[in-house]
Amino acid sequence: MTALTVPRTRRRATRTSLPWGSPTVYFVALIVIALMLAPIAYIVIGGFRTNAQITVDPAGLPNPWNPGNYLNVLTGGVFWRQVLNSTIAALSTTIGAVGLGLMASYVLARYSFRGRGVLYALFAAGLMFPITVAITPLYIVVRNLGLMNSLAGVIIPQIAFALPTTIIILVPFLRAIPGEIQEAAFIDGCSRLGFFFRMVLRLSLPGVITTGILAFIGSWNSYLLPLFILNNEATFTLPLGVQAFSSQYSVDTAKVLAFTSLSMIPALIFFSLFERRIVGGLTGAVKG
Repeated sequence: MTALTVPRTRRRATRTSLPWGSPTVYFVALIVIALMLAPIAYIVIGGFRTNAQITVDPAGLPNPWNPGNYLNVLTGGVFWRQVLNSTIAALSTTIGAVGLGLMASYVLARYSFRGRGVLYALFAAGLMFPITVAITPLYIVVRNLGLMNSLAGVIIPQIAFALPTTIIILVPFLRAIPGEIQEAAFIDGCSRLGFFFRMVLRLSLPGVITTGILAFIGSWNSYLLPLFILNNEATFTLPLGVQAFSSQYSVDTAKVLAFTSLSMIPALIFFSLFERRIVGGLTGAVKG
């Protein structure tokens, strides 16, 4: 009885399982993707319409297609100035967070000293401390330092809030470096700084790229901190500029949709290009 039952069970399992997965899973995934992409598609297509078309048929397609809204935004200086401000803030935040985070992670991962566990737990606790909670005292500190209406007043706090994520990801990478490599480097006459720049940077490159991408995207999409720090339109970043533009041209819905869709393109392109790097870096951190 037992010998006959097992093959039947295996045959049933082979019949029900498909090599490309369950159709139900694909159907649910397509629905979720459609729900996520529908608002983006509506904003992008809405930028090609006129206000009259949006008023008459809000859910219709452009008839005719009108690229004038996008051309007005692209030929104006406001959009490109805000893109430049966002790029400067994001790059500076990325360089600062990755540089400081890598040095702190190297010490926490490779050296034994009193209070190392407490210090690591302190950085880990920073993940549970959102910027929303600290925005009022942070505003007071930035104002007392005279950094209001400057990108430095946004960059420095963003570096501080990006450090916990950077350290949590990089420490496993640096701990996974074999001690024999470090001993061999010291025997060959390599100093501690030489080992750090020649070996550690190369071996932890996947984690460095991952943390850099996360810091860049977080800074690029930051809205609350620039809202409190930046009051001059010349220093507005792109998320803050979208809000200011939508308030200024509130009656011109089509132009607002065009400006909003153009502001999404840089982040979408950047994330789509480096999405595999993020997944690979996080996987390496988990394995480490």
